[in-house]
Amino acid sequence: MKVTVVGAGAVGASCAEYIAIKNFASEVVLVDIKEGYAEGKAMDLMQTASLNGFDTKITGTTGDYSKTAGSAVAVITSGIPRKPGMTREELIGINAGIVKDVTQNLVKHSPNIILIVVSNPMDTMTYLVHKTSGLPKNRIIGMGGALDSARFKYRLAEALNCPISDVDGMVVGAHSDTGMVPLMSKATRNGVPVSEFLNDDQMKYVEEETRVGGATLTKLLGTSAWYAPGAAVSGLVQAIVCDQKKMFPCSILVNGEYGQSDICMGVPVIIGKDGWERIVDIPLTEEEKQKFATAAEAVRAVNATLNS
Repeated sequence: MKVTVVGAGAVGASCAEYIAIKNFASEVVLVDIKEGYAEGKAMDLMQTASLNGFDTKITGTTGDYSKTAGSAVAVITSGIPRKPGMTREELIGINAGIVKDVTQNLVKHSPNIILIVVSNPMDTMTYLVHKTSGLPKNRIIGMGGALDSARFKYRLAEALNCPISDVDGMVVGAHSDTGMVPLMSKATRNGVPVSEFLNDDQMKYVEEETRVGGATLTKLLGTSAWYAPGAAVSGLVQAIVCDQKKMFPCSILVNGEYGQSDICMGVPVIIGKDGWERIVDIPLTEEEKQKFATAAEAVRAVNATLNS
């Protein structure tokens, strides 16, 4: 089964690497606009195949979308990354045009494709794909919640001083520094609520550090992170290709669920061969409901700028 990754930068290359290493796809196609860049990344990655023990074929192309034909899944990472001090929302002017063009090219050559959107501002870019692709809504997925939840679990394990495999947690809402809603009420350590181990100040710290997880890395690295985003995407792609029916929080078009409509927001969904297959309705606390609604208002304000 063929998977396409558009954008061969750090995030896109990490996506391709993790997908290849897991050995569930027959081919990964890297696409970039910079001459020879995707081809070079693909060659470099293929030269790790014998060392890392995978048989996935990785190819690269400079803007030739005919080579993506027949892709089951495509990941859109293209666009400019964040710089220190820059919000995800500030990227919309440039990235909207890029994402729209990429989407049209992918659908032209693979009309039954499932699209995973990584480009920022992610919730708005996912909404743009809905408005321009003509694809059924279940075939359009924004990656953010999967990444944000991984960062939440990292901070939980840090605060609990325990192995990360002990913890479980989920982030819903928007993929932004102010719009994430870490569900502390549902977070557990081996099934036990984390409130049994952490005090209010510790839990507040975990929530705050989760929300600024991307900004923290951008400040340290000078650009957006790539390892965790790549891993989050590869998990989603694998769940689709292998029809795993796994639950991830993802940005999808809601229609009344969680009190919102005509907007892409992060909610828990079951992921399988048809994309997102159903929304999981979980009870939120009153505080979580209010934070979710506030996040939706902020996303709508960013969505409104698409018209200009």
